[in-house]
Amino acid sequence: PGPGGPSGSGSASAADDAREAAGPPGPGLVDRVLGAGWDRKAAQGLAFLRRRITGEYEVDDFGYDQDLTDQVLMSVLRPVYEKYFRVEVRGVENIPDEGGALIVSNHSGTLPLDGLMLQVAVHDNHLANRHLRLLAADLVFMLPVVNELARKAGHTLACAEDAEKLLERGEVVGVMPEGFKGIGKPFADRYKLQRFGRGGFVSTALRTKAPIVPCSIVGAEEIYPMIGNAGTLARVLGFPYFPITPTFPWLGPLGALPLPTKWTIQFGEPIATDDYPPGSADDPMLMFNLTDQVRETIQHTLYKLLVQRRSVFF
Repeated sequence: PGPGGPSGSGSASAADDAREAAGPPGPGLVDRVLGAGWDRKAAQGLAFLRRRITGEYEVDDFGYDQDLTDQVLMSVLRPVYEKYFRVEVRGVENIPDEGGALIVSNHSGTLPLDGLMLQVAVHDNHLANRHLRLLAADLVFMLPVVNELARKAGHTLACAEDAEKLLERGEVVGVMPEGFKGIGKPFADRYKLQRFGRGGFVSTALRTKAPIVPCSIVGAEEIYPMIGNAGTLARVLGFPYFPITPTFPWLGPLGALPLPTKWTIQFGEPIATDDYPPGSADDPMLMFNLTDQVRETIQHTLYKLLVQRRSVFF
């Protein structure tokens, strides 16, 4: 035996020293191909499939399927949210950790992608893992496939009855009072809030004592710059408008691809409604004042975000 002890122990010790010097082994071929954490994701996927096959999941009376939303719908939307629009979220802590809350936001972009990105923003950023239940227009529930997906994702009809039920259950509800007037406005009117209707959302918040959280979204206005509206075609198809943009319909399906703008979503400080006396929801002057307060808060924040923005795309 040599000085290293029994035969071969010296070379083994040298090999151990070499491995220590080299550091921990790098990712294997499978990790490099499938990405880090692939085994965890695969296990989650298999567990999801088992639940779907065995029926071990719940759907509420509105059609909301939280399991499908968390595992599939959010996974589909998340790359668009993170990589394409690169959404920056501010003030998410203004959404209460528990109990009902009504998020009121501006609406824009020709197609309602802002509502979907808002849903991801709450889902992925709120520390209490809150889920946003959006109030959607009648047209959403008249379209095949879209109707089913909207219900599964937790959206429901934009009516006072459904909104009150959700808020009384302690849900976070989202509403965009501008409706089609906001989403279908010309590009020349971008970031100029349209009317907020008759303030029905304020009445709902007062009846349920839910705080109102103003929300401002910058970046959605430029994804489909609407330079014209084919009104006649819209009436034939039963749509509120038929957009003409610099790329659509000129480039066909390719023109339906949104521009990769940089988004900012900011949640403002909540406006409390639980201090108002009973019957306040029937006071038209109070409803008008609160509606105007929410609208002005969102508009002022939009202007501030636009001043801070370096570029539409960066």
